[in-house]
Amino acid sequence: MGPSRQMLFRGIAPALVTPFDASGAIDEAAFRRIIDFTIDGSGGHAGVEALVVLGTTGENPTVTHDERKRLVDLALEHTAGRVPVIVGTGTNNTAQSVAFSQEAAASGADGLLVVGPYYNKPTPEGVRGHVSAIADATDCPIVLYNVPGRTGSNLTAETTLMVAEAVPSVVGVKEASGNLNQVADILAHRPEGVAVYSGDDDLTVPMLALGADGLVSVIANAVPGAISEMVRLGLAGEFEGARVLHFHLLDAMRASFHEANPGPVKAVLAEMGLMENALRLPLAPLSDAARGGVMDAYRSHLAPPATTPAAR
Repeated sequence: MGPSRQMLFRGIAPALVTPFDASGAIDEAAFRRIIDFTIDGSGGHAGVEALVVLGTTGENPTVTHDERKRLVDLALEHTAGRVPVIVGTGTNNTAQSVAFSQEAAASGADGLLVVGPYYNKPTPEGVRGHVSAIADATDCPIVLYNVPGRTGSNLTAETTLMVAEAVPSVVGVKEASGNLNQVADILAHRPEGVAVYSGDDDLTVPMLALGADGLVSVIANAVPGAISEMVRLGLAGEFEGARVLHFHLLDAMRASFHEANPGPVKAVLAEMGLMENALRLPLAPLSDAARGGVMDAYRSHLAPPATTPAAR
């Protein structure tokens, strides 16, 4: 048997936005505000169990190398050990992914989020080699990230399980394929100690019912209290209450993808006064046509409803 694996977190982690100011520079004060808002929670509920920096929602393709290092250092410094900080270091270039991973590990990251290589369409053996190279270069735990809608290449259950078996540093999988049959196969056969996280807010409750360990969330940037409570109820097997919150949040979950994420959630965060509504090209701010629907979907969630069955 290989070394025992330690789960990085059980519960919820927002995939943090990267705030920019009107000039396009990183807005460090806004980044600190959002970190505190998600950790401290809202609406009377406790906050999140971990943070993900430089994931898809963090616009990592357009963050420069120097900005990347600053964001990681800032997140670690401001979080100050309150929750684990997981850093997105995967690209479609293995050598670059290794360098980003070594830098994040040197800064003190608690874990690495490694996306399936995009555009290249690697074979399963290529994926294994890619993840193994990152694992060999650092001591950081790794969470695999499957998001075929973005990468153009699905990490099948067979590939995910093969990589998890072959690379002991893999302690989790963020599954955003939208395929519950694939998720079920991973959950049924995952190695001991490997967590499975939903990568789709709106599939979290069914994934928790199958035995998943939590969620890496978009809407947790704006409504951390309600979505955290939903996940906690699901993890506790209290699915009556989890369903109440799932349906209460469903419009906001779907509105987050009316146009490319993170456009909608950044517009909501700007409306809340937490940051400016700025994205980097080729992403553009939420269009006027979509804005009304997104704001309506989110507006009622700053004060979540009671979650007992009797409150329905």
